[in-house]
Amino acid sequence: MATTTTTTTAAEPPPPPPPLSLNSTQLISTITDILKNPTTATSTPCAALSPYLPHLTPPIIHSILSSPTLHHHPSALLSFLNWASSNSALKPSTPLPLPPLLSLLSSLISHHKFDDAKSILQSQIQYEHPHHHLHRHLLHPSPPLPPPSKTLLNTCIFAYCRSGWPHLAAQIFKKMKRHKLPPRLLTLNTLLSALVKKDPSSRSTRFCNELFNDAVKLGIAPNVVTFNILISGYCLEYKLKDALELLKKMEVDFKCNPDNASYNTILGAMCKKGRLHDIRDLLLDMKSKGLLPNRNTYNILVDGYCKIGWLKDAAKIVELMTQDNLLPDVWTYNMLINGLCKTGRIDEAFKLRDEMEGLKLSPDVITYNTLINGCFVAKKGSLAFELVDEMREKGVKLNEVTHNIMIKWCCKEGKMKEASEMVKRMEETGFSPDCITYNTLISGFCKTGDLAEAFKTMNRMGGKGLKMDTVTLNTALHNLCREKKLSEAYELLSFANKRGYIVDEVSYGTLVVGYFKDENSERAMKIWDEMKEREIIPSIITYNSLIGGLCKLGKTDVAITKLNELLENGLVPDETTYNTIIHGYCWEGNVEKAFQFHNKMVEKSFKPDIYTCNILLRGLCCGGMIEKAIKLFDTWVSKGKNLDAVTYNTLITALCKEGRLEEALGLVDDMAEKKLGPDNYTFNSIIGALNDAGRTKEAEELLSIMSERNKLIQNPMVKIEDERNVVAGEGSDESDSSTVACSEQITELCGEGRYKDAMHIYTEQTEKGVSVNKSTYITLMNGLIKRRKSILKPV
Repeated sequence: MATTTTTTTAAEPPPPPPPLSLNSTQLISTITDILKNPTTATSTPCAALSPYLPHLTPPIIHSILSSPTLHHHPSALLSFLNWASSNSALKPSTPLPLPPLLSLLSSLISHHKFDDAKSILQSQIQYEHPHHHLHRHLLHPSPPLPPPSKTLLNTCIFAYCRSGWPHLAAQIFKKMKRHKLPPRLLTLNTLLSALVKKDPSSRSTRFCNELFNDAVKLGIAPNVVTFNILISGYCLEYKLKDALELLKKMEVDFKCNPDNASYNTILGAMCKKGRLHDIRDLLLDMKSKGLLPNRNTYNILVDGYCKIGWLKDAAKIVELMTQDNLLPDVWTYNMLINGLCKTGRIDEAFKLRDEMEGLKLSPDVITYNTLINGCFVAKKGSLAFELVDEMREKGVKLNEVTHNIMIKWCCKEGKMKEASEMVKRMEETGFSPDCITYNTLISGFCKTGDLAEAFKTMNRMGGKGLKMDTVTLNTALHNLCREKKLSEAYELLSFANKRGYIVDEVSYGTLVVGYFKDENSERAMKIWDEMKEREIIPSIITYNSLIGGLCKLGKTDVAITKLNELLENGLVPDETTYNTIIHGYCWEGNVEKAFQFHNKMVEKSFKPDIYTCNILLRGLCCGGMIEKAIKLFDTWVSKGKNLDAVTYNTLITALCKEGRLEEALGLVDDMAEKKLGPDNYTFNSIIGALNDAGRTKEAEELLSIMSERNKLIQNPMVKIEDERNVVAGEGSDESDSSTVACSEQITELCGEGRYKDAMHIYTEQTEKGVSVNKSTYITLMNGLIKRRKSILKPV
């Protein structure tokens, strides 16, 4: 025992020197020694480090985190960082400088503490926004900082995805591809999933496929999760053909068998589109692969049918479900009840709730929340509040969603006083208003123009440690800009900036667009400059908004300087960028410059789409260069380019304007053969040209076709009488006299060029059931078309 005691005493380290007698170097060395001690490192270091707390400055903390001596003690480093942060030695929400951050991450990753590394990265990413210094270093490392390792890049991709910045994660992935560093399969799946969820669009799907192909080239073997994510992306866009092709490809090319999730995702999308026959075929295919529909499969089908209002089909699915010995659960009934509520069948929804209880399935808070929301939609507010009382009686606890539903409906009806009182009652019942509650109030106050209350609500949120989210801020800004309350919108933006809310490129972009729509380009550019001064990095979408605004105001040359700027910033222009500038030149009447820009961009790998073609064609037609337009059109046809109704209508309208009716009619036939039309726009152009050419009979025949197809006359009560029938005296005398009088009055107004007054008389009389002659109708319609053209003609 004596020997053991002696050994223990000898192993104890000497007591650290008092902090007042140490300089910075000695203080760093002393704290490092304390942290290296296994006994201290594995316990809370507060007791040993507390005397040194008043002398800890951020530079000293950063030096300790960067200490090579502590590299092999990641737990000690992490404990020290948490302790320093919790004791205010480091300012909250302040990112670490890159040297200590990278050193700490290296220590954690080398000791396989990936969860801790991801947690620190996510905090760093949040605090760095919008500057993203770490991201810049990962893409372009420069001495003396070390280049990022493959493992760090993998971990950062995950962290950026979890932080809501998948496009930044994708840039890191692209760097790994350039350096032939294959990421982990889990990293790939995390990135693809984040991209699909963040931006379910064609651009996102194409990009995901590009990343998938990059990964395959790097030797990564995709699994069923990878394919399910890509299938989900296609289904979110309802590109069901692509989803089905991928389902086959995963089996044939990659020997990867689809699972229930693969089929369930596609079935859900098919339900929403009402593709009943395809659903049956896919279910048969699913069963042929040995995959039996599970409860989730049936619930997806029920949910899909309910969302499109096919409630009878949803009920049939429930019957099939029962036949397969799978009883409907609370989720099944909740979806059916939701479907009934959405279609306004609130009484049937209540009956289904009763049936549910008869099967010993207790309605849950979701059931009640759905019914409460449905009652508010059906303007049955008192019944909604009765349900709230019933919930309490039956022991179903109200949750935040219940309160938020009631608050939302008060805000929607502009009853902001009642909404505020409801928040107080929510607090009194033990619920803390969350971000959704306050964001709903803020949005409501902004919509009613009460910015003072909106600002007070933001302050209350801040006092409770909550912040208005960026989506709510941007929604409020959008509403204010839409109402042309631009000064209030800027006041809100400035307030958000001063209070430390997250303001992003969308916030500024919304104001930029607002000022451009108000034709105040000078103010728009000042907002843009302010965004750049705050080092908020514009996205390609923000640049497109700026370029679009400049082009619409006839400042295409200035827009070109912004194009060069975005290229210098490493952004890649998309089709919208190029098409906007091409349209800008055409809008200014400078078609030659538009073609020069188009050709130059094609040399740089820009692939013109159908919108590009239509913009150029319209530019030529508006510029009176009809022969060049026809030549361009013929070139596209010979090259097999996809054309649409807009392409044909643009050229048909131009030919009609030039009096080249036979050529226009030839294009109409071609258009019909390709099943692209004709449509309203085509008919209007042709009828106007026939009338101008004195071919009234043909115009009348075409008008009859339009009436039959219900292409033009949207009001089924409108009647157009054949002039010959009226003259012949068919119909009642009263009807004939009213028709003749109305027709004569409209024709007289049209002859004086008073088309707006003529249209007013026409609308007023047809609502009373009075008919007009076909020739009068043609005269009025042709006059309105000419009036519209004169209004739209550029000055």
